[in-house]
Amino acid sequence: MPAGFHGCCVPAAGGCAFDGAKIALQPIVDVAHLVHGSIACEGNSWDNRNSLSSGPQLYRTGFTTDINEFDVVYGGEKRLYRAIREIIEKYDPPAVFVYQTCVTAMIGDDIEAVCKAAAEKFGKPVIPVNIPGFIGVKNLGNKIAGETLLDYVIGTAEPEYTTPCDINIIADFNISGERWQVKPLFDHLGIRVLSCLSGDARYQEVAYSHRAKAAIMVCSRAMINVARKMEERYQIPYFEGSFYGIGDMSDSLRQIAALLVRQGAPKNLLARTEALIAVEEARAWARLEPYRKRLKGKRVLLITGGVKSWSVVSALQDIGMEVVGTSVKKSTKEDKDRIQEIMGGDAHMIDDMRPREMYAMLKEARADIMLSGGRSQFVALKAKMPWLDINQERHHGYAGYEGMVNLVQEIDKTLFNPVWEQVRAPAPWE
Repeated sequence: MPAGFHGCCVPAAGGCAFDGAKIALQPIVDVAHLVHGSIACEGNSWDNRNSLSSGPQLYRTGFTTDINEFDVVYGGEKRLYRAIREIIEKYDPPAVFVYQTCVTAMIGDDIEAVCKAAAEKFGKPVIPVNIPGFIGVKNLGNKIAGETLLDYVIGTAEPEYTTPCDINIIADFNISGERWQVKPLFDHLGIRVLSCLSGDARYQEVAYSHRAKAAIMVCSRAMINVARKMEERYQIPYFEGSFYGIGDMSDSLRQIAALLVRQGAPKNLLARTEALIAVEEARAWARLEPYRKRLKGKRVLLITGGVKSWSVVSALQDIGMEVVGTSVKKSTKEDKDRIQEIMGGDAHMIDDMRPREMYAMLKEARADIMLSGGRSQFVALKAKMPWLDINQERHHGYAGYEGMVNLVQEIDKTLFNPVWEQVRAPAPWE
């Protein structure tokens, strides 16, 4: 096996472009996702986000051509064609997504030609996702995945019917079922989620998503290009909102209602939205009241990115916690502007905090708890400080009013867990 063939030289932080594309598209749950490359590529990206499905589970099956030395020398196109045929014969998915990887790109495999031939032969969409990891970082992969949907999928089917209140949710991946925490709110208002790109999505929903009347962009870092081009091509207005935090959830509902009314929805939608917000906010605050005194003034270090870099700040401030720093490494200029707006002159935006600096900040008790992804947890644990997972691997949904209650409950349980006093106590022989 050639040196490094089963490994990957791309720096782990943030992931490669292939990883970003797989993250963006894999939550389309009824299609087969076929990785054309070594098995290590599929193993690295398989099921590494807790994106849930309300039905089909095919997206959780790892498909790979598993190319070997022979394919590197003679090419892997025939192997790819046979893999597509086998998937269609055994699983009969509505479509197959084929992902290019570094090795197969370097040996010159033409996945577009293979996908076109397979689609004509088997009568199913076979979508080439030409995104070898070496072309860039994860965020570029997110965007190219969006371009792939625009080029090959969106606009290729028509819904059975449309309503004046059809919306798209863009760049939400249904982590831990978060979409299901906000969907009942839309259902109550008579707003139909026509398509979600791509959490708990179906191929057909994505194909007819161009018939929506409005859209909400949840994470601009991931698929802002999709929102912009759908507005240009199909006149679907959008705004960037957040489902994290009581205030932000209410603002998002208001903006969706306002956009839909401008697009022709009944005007009473605005009043009904305000009535729902009043009920949901009162219910959420009543459930949060017991935690406010316990958490007031507690200091949080937030190491995340994108929409969460500002929306979670707002959510934590709602209950009286103090955010001593928020990471903006994966945030856009607009995200940074929102942080400045929310936190004012006290905004502590961290471009790239190294583990040593995180450790020092926690050890010196400048923060009482760290909220981050799994890669940073060991820094907090080494400093004997509470840590809570807020990124894609988590098993609790934090979106919507219900999600805010979940978040506060998890923070409270983590902060006041008696294990921290035990691990900080000196050993008997000290």
